[in-house]
Amino acid sequence: MITKLKVGVLISGRGSNLQALIDATAAPDFPAEIVLVISNKADAYGLTRAQNAGIKTAVINHKDFTTREDFDRAMDQKLKQENVQLVCLAGFMRLLSPWFAEEWRDRLINIHPSLLPKHKGLNTHEAAIAAGDTEHGATVHFVRPALDDGPIILQASVPIMPGDTPDTLAARVLEQEHIIYPRAVRLYAEGRVNVIEEKVFIVN
Repeated sequence: MITKLKVGVLISGRGSNLQALIDATAAPDFPAEIVLVISNKADAYGLTRAQNAGIKTAVINHKDFTTREDFDRAMDQKLKQENVQLVCLAGFMRLLSPWFAEEWRDRLINIHPSLLPKHKGLNTHEAAIAAGDTEHGATVHFVRPALDDGPIILQASVPIMPGDTPDTLAARVLEQEHIIYPRAVRLYAEGRVNVIEEKVFIVN
């Protein structure tokens, strides 16, 4: 019986990347398990996905807190109650406080729909098309206090085709997100991801 890494997932919406993680962790040989899903929105469909999979959920409304850090500390408390070892952001639409980013340093990862460091922030598909890029993609990275910053674990790219719209491009990128996010979690859980001087080295 392998000891599985305990994962907490933070969401705000439909949770398609959460579903990819749920599907991956359902495999008996996957070295991680999701023990908690937290949403800042009570109507996030990702909560239903988690509940259908028998995963514990919690709603922590950011509007109930005076400061960003107070909200983050409430999430931190919940995560630690479940002995979470790795936190995954999956469509979590809140900027995290520097305190949270440092508290979970190298134990907090995000998936972003661009080939970082290109196109940080929102509307990345529109930005890639407008910039005349020939390729676009997704990045799994460790979280740092700065927006969409931090050591890159994995990336996947897709070509930008003539006539692509933000929606068609987003759909192709999302397919890649669903592949590389579980892959990154597996690498982390297997102890194969090392951060040295803010660069990721993956052990074979």
